[in-house]
Amino acid sequence: MKFLLSFTPTAETSLKELKKSPNLEKCFKAVSKALRFLQENPRHPSLETHEFYSFKGPNGKKVFEAYRIFFFYGKQRWEIIIIAITPHP
Repeated sequence: MKFLLSFTPTAETSLKELKKSPNLEKCFKAVSKALRFLQENPRHPSLETHEFYSFKGPNGKKVFEAYRIFFFYGKQRWEIIIIAITPHP
C-alpha cells in the first residue's frame, strides 16, 4: 500500500520553487524521484532514511530525513507529513 504524502506550507513552497527554477531542474527531478520512493517505501535503500535528532515533530514525534526531505509519520497509519525539502549542502 502506498503512503499518503502531505506537505506543510514550507515544504510545498520549496517544491514549487524547485519546479519553476530552470537552474534547479536536475534537483527537482531527483527530489521527485525520492518522493515517489518515499511514497512506495520510506525505507527504500537509495533514500538512506535515518532519524534526524536535531528537532522533533509535533507532540515529540520522531523526524526522519531521506534525501534532503524531512518528514514524520502522521496520525493515520499510511500518512507521511513532509516538513521541509532542503538544498544539498
